[in-house]
Amino acid sequence: MARWHSCNVLHVGQETRQVWQFDASKDDFVLDREQTIPAGAPLPDHLIGKSWRSLWQRKLNIAWLPSERVFLRVLHLPVSDFAETLAIVDLQLEKISPLPVAQIVWSVQVLPQVVDKLQTVVVVIVARSLVEEFLGQLEGQGYLADRLEVPLLDQLLATPISGDGAWIYLGGTGGKTTGLVAWWYGGALRNLGLVHLPAGERRGDVLKEQLAQMTWAGELEGWLTSPPRWFLVVNDATAADWQPIFSQWPDQSLEIVAPLSPPELAALTAKRSAESKPETNLIPVEFPKRYHQQFVDRLWMRGLVAVGAVYMVGVAIYFGALTVLNYRYDKVAKEVAGLGRSYTNSINLKLRYEVLKDRQDLKFAALNCWKVTAELLPEDVSLASLDLKSGRTLTLTGTAPADKFELVTGFYEALRKTAVNNLPMFDKEKSVTPTTRQNPDGKTLTWSFNCELARAEEK
Repeated sequence: MARWHSCNVLHVGQETRQVWQFDASKDDFVLDREQTIPAGAPLPDHLIGKSWRSLWQRKLNIAWLPSERVFLRVLHLPVSDFAETLAIVDLQLEKISPLPVAQIVWSVQVLPQVVDKLQTVVVVIVARSLVEEFLGQLEGQGYLADRLEVPLLDQLLATPISGDGAWIYLGGTGGKTTGLVAWWYGGALRNLGLVHLPAGERRGDVLKEQLAQMTWAGELEGWLTSPPRWFLVVNDATAADWQPIFSQWPDQSLEIVAPLSPPELAALTAKRSAESKPETNLIPVEFPKRYHQQFVDRLWMRGLVAVGAVYMVGVAIYFGALTVLNYRYDKVAKEVAGLGRSYTNSINLKLRYEVLKDRQDLKFAALNCWKVTAELLPEDVSLASLDLKSGRTLTLTGTAPADKFELVTGFYEALRKTAVNNLPMFDKEKSVTPTTRQNPDGKTLTWSFNCELARAEEK
């Protein structure tokens, strides 16, 4: 079972549908779950559906065909390989098929018994129209079957055979009873026959008549060498219903054989299907091809939907983040707008403060200039004008006796060295030395010099 991961077996009844899901083990299938679904309800997709996981965990979907609409034939062929056996059966189809070969699908099951170097082959024949109709019904329920199987075949293979006789497998639905009669003689399965029984008291007579016809046919073919022993493969309730009918037949013995339960039968079907070759599939080849293409298309569509969903999630995250950032930006912009007026007011206040401070500094500078000039001006030197230009250049003009020029230069040097609060008041490098001019009277001279305020230079 290595190539399969799980297997589903579907039984479609008139009122309910039964799904058994098996997990593949090394040599067998183990029942994982079973579920009964009403006829009108959808089948659970998580059980029967295939997804991306099916690419590496392969799932086998099997459906049981209605046994009463299947034809079973028995052939005894020389022992050969499977391909040659198929070819021989293909040549025998026109002889054994109840329908035209072009209108059937068929499969084979090779039994393990070999008698007189002949292998026993059970040929399963189903009308193609019936298979297509059944597959259409399954497709309508969302179940894409990989194989169609006949559960009665697994019941037949699982029944213990003890000598010669006829094993009757009774079943049916809707008040009608159908049965499969398996004739085992000489250690080999000789014949398989279907019986259809009406409801009511005549069912016993009809069964007796059909079994008698099969007995005569076996005698004519030569494999029925002794009166048959009858084995009824039914559950206890059905056995209690049919035992009185068989007791009315003279010189007839009946043994009851318990059948397999439906889960056990489904497990055998899963195992046999998993081991079967693809050539034994009853499904026409065009159906698996179409199912595979639908599976691939569905995977592509789901992939595209997933990519689209991821893209939409990404777009939603982008717009969500954009909305948050816009909200934060608007909030900060409002805060900036709220602070703008106070910021402007602060700037204006700062500028006004600087203007007032400059005015105050100039005022103090002018007063300092006036003070030091008054303190340092020699007695014989007179001051004509004191001008503080642009708040930085102090220009002094005055007169002095013609022979007292050294007093002017002393006054100039004293001003240059003047300090206020331990800081030089004037810039010594930029001060202009005194210039003099002889007045017309010849006794006095006019002097003038500039001193650059150190404060003004620093600013």
